[in-house]
Formats: sequence, C-alpha cells, structure tokens
Amino acid sequence: MNCKAVERIGTPVDDTITTKMLQPRQIVAELDKYIIGQDNAKRAVAIALRNRWRRQQVPEELRDEIAPKNIIMIGPTGVGKTEIARRLAKLAQSPFLKIEASKFTEVGYVGRDVESMIRDLTELAVKQVKDEESEKVHKQSREIAEEKLLDLLLPPSPRRTSRQTADQGTVISSDMVNTAESAAATREKLRRLLREGKLDDRDVELEVTQQNIPVVEIFSASGIEEMDINIKDMFGNLFPKKTKKRKVKVPEALDIIAREEAQKLIDMDAVTKKAIQRVEQSGIIFLDEIDKIASRDQAHGPDVSREGVQRDLLPIVEGSTVTTKYGMVKTDHILFIASGAFYLSKPSDLIPELQGRFPIRVELNSLSKQDFIRILTEPQNALIKQYRALMETEGVKLVFHDSAIARIAEIATLVNEKTENIGARRLHTIMEKLLEQISFEGPELAGKEIMIDADYVSQRLDELVVDQDLSRYIL
Repeated sequence: MNCKAVERIGTPVDDTITTKMLQPRQIVAELDKYIIGQDNAKRAVAIALRNRWRRQQVPEELRDEIAPKNIIMIGPTGVGKTEIARRLAKLAQSPFLKIEASKFTEVGYVGRDVESMIRDLTELAVKQVKDEESEKVHKQSREIAEEKLLDLLLPPSPRRTSRQTADQGTVISSDMVNTAESAAATREKLRRLLREGKLDDRDVELEVTQQNIPVVEIFSASGIEEMDINIKDMFGNLFPKKTKKRKVKVPEALDIIAREEAQKLIDMDAVTKKAIQRVEQSGIIFLDEIDKIASRDQAHGPDVSREGVQRDLLPIVEGSTVTTKYGMVKTDHILFIASGAFYLSKPSDLIPELQGRFPIRVELNSLSKQDFIRILTEPQNALIKQYRALMETEGVKLVFHDSAIARIAEIATLVNEKTENIGARRLHTIMEKLLEQISFEGPELAGKEIMIDADYVSQRLDELVVDQDLSRYIL
C-alpha cells in the first residue's frame, strides 16, 4: 500500500514520520492482520499515530505546541493491549519500549528511576539506526571484506609490489609482469570460488580485536543508574585494545571482517543525532500495569509510594529533558500508551495532573468464544498455523476440524470463567496440553496425517476442565 509523501513544512525530520506513515484506515487494516476485535482501541491508536504525521505538516511555530494524544487502554489481561502497541510501533518503525509501571519506585528509594525508561528507549533507537546504517553500507563492507579475505587466502607476493618502484626509475622485467598477471588470475579464480561457496570448508587465521574491561558492579540508589555505563566508557578508553588470533571457517571470517569494516564506515555521531531525533519525534513507551500505581483514596501505607511514582512519572509524560549517555533527550512528543485492568482502581484514582496527560481512554472487551475461534485461525501468526508449521518440520501433517477449533474455544472460555481470566493467553496452555503427545512422538510419526476433531479434544482435555483444581494448575 502506497502513501504519497507530503512536502514538509519547516525543519525536516526523520523519514519515519513522513514517507512511511499510513492513513488511519490502513493502520487499522494492518492491525487486523494480527489482532482480533478491539476496533475502538485500534481506531484510537491509528488516530494518535496519524496525528504525529499531521503535527509535522503544520507551521513550525505551532508544531511544538501540539502535545501528543496519550492513551489509556482499560481491559483485562490477554485481550490485545500490548500487541496493539507493539504492532503500532512496528508499523511506524518507531523506537518502542514496554515497561511495567509497578517496577518504578519513588525517588529516594532503592529501585528503578523513571528516567531510565528514556535511557532504555534511546539505547534501542541507537541500535535501530545503527542497524539501518549498517544495511546501507552492507554491500561496500562486504566488498572490502572480500578483498581482505582474498589477501589472507593468497598473501601478496613481494614481486607484485615491484611495480610500485617503477616511479623511482626501477626497470620492470617481463618476468615480473608475467608473475603479477599470474597472481591476478589466481586471485580472480579464488574470488569466483569464494562467491560460489567452494571455499566454505577452509580455515583462515584472523586477528580479532578484543577489549578487556574489568567487571565493575555498581550498587546505588535510583537516579545514578548511568554511573556503571560511564565507568565502562572510561575504562574502555583507558585500557588498550588487544588482538587475538582465531582460526575460523571462511564464511565466518567474511562476516567478522565485514562487521568490522561496517563499523568503520558508519558515522556514529550522525547515528546518535538521528536516534535522539527519532526518540523525541516518534518514540513510543507502553506503560503496562499503570493501575497498580493508582492510589485508592488513602493517604498512608503503600498508596503514598504509589502516588510518589505517579508524581515522578508526571514530568516525563508532560515533557522534560533527560540526560543519557548519548546526550540530552526531550520527552515532549514521545507517545505514551498506558494500560491496566483497573479491577480494584479506576483511571480517576490517578493524580489529576497525570489523568490530564492521558486524554484518550479506550475500553477493551473481554474475549468471547467466537473471538477465540477467530484468534485460532484468522491472524497471520494464528496458533493453529504455528503448530501446523512446527509439526511439518517432522513430516507430520496436522489437520484441525472445525469442530475441534470450536471445542478448543469453548474450553478456553469455560476455564477463563471458572478460574482467572487471562484472555487469549489461555489458548497457549490449552494447545500445548492438547498436542503434548503428538509433539513428543513427532519424530516417530513422520509421513502421517493426524486429524484433530472434537472427540480428540474432549478425550485430551475434558477431564481437566471438569476438575476445577486441575484446571487451575494445568490449564
């Protein structure tokens, strides 16, 4: 699906936000390939993502004033909240970080500092951009690596360098020319064999760069988590790099040399600059379990600490500047998607300032039997497709009858009602138990076709469903 790039107004930004941006209807269509139902949530995230692109098209003086439309997803576990956020980030090719809000502690206590999420996101963005740049110089680095590998396989003869002395008045004899031509022909023959994979079994000796940095563990309160990173950087410059000789096969040697050459070709300053821009303009942070830090109208005990975490989160969500090892990162336009079941609390239990920073509220529905049937069969990564592919590696053909799929969905619904409702995750445990015997005997069943029908499902699972205690532990 093609999207025409619109000419940008003002300062150019990362291409991630423009040329690769889809329209809301297209975003929903892409999400539909992996997530069943939850149309309201899909529409909300599609609009939020499109608004980022729209913000880049407005005049520059207004652009910075437009705040991101952060979202709170409300719904039980296993209904698709995390998957929606993850797929959205993949669509936008944005740096994406999922983190549990309950892991943070109030400043002054031992635990994770809320600013660490921005450092982690920046680290991910640097890796993402570095991988993209490596891909751009892949061809060039492979060509250089090939030449260096040929030098290892066929070391240059001293006679070949005699042509260099011609400038100094040395006469080149016909024997020298013939030797050089013969060496060049041999080199080209080796190059052809290398590309055809006929030298893959040969060993070559490589000098690999090593850097021995002493292990330093930092035990510290929150707020100075960067100290261990800075110490590593300091020691990295202090201790000299060492080389170690390794004997490896030709394909591995080619990869090692190509990686080293790619590192030399990449401008890390440009990578860092682009990564920070990408975090600031298109970063997505998924704050899971935000309901666990919502205080419930009490002013003592753990609720005090929960409110403290909210107040620490507030500046990051509102927009502040965080120091990272790559430089200062502004959080003003990072998109925050929060989620929670909100069984014991509600969004209004969050502090008012934080509530105001999440203007979009979306409720996700619990999954029905019909939803489970669709989850098992429709998505591109559907569970039935996964198990078929796994057993095909053993030469076993699994055939699922419609009645079996309906029975599996019925059992998942029943167990979720009787015990803890864990949504679509229940299907994973049921499918594992259902196919346990077939998976175990897989190598012995090569060449066979196995039909899974409703009777087979009942035979394997009915006893567990009836016994509620067994259901709690096994399903």
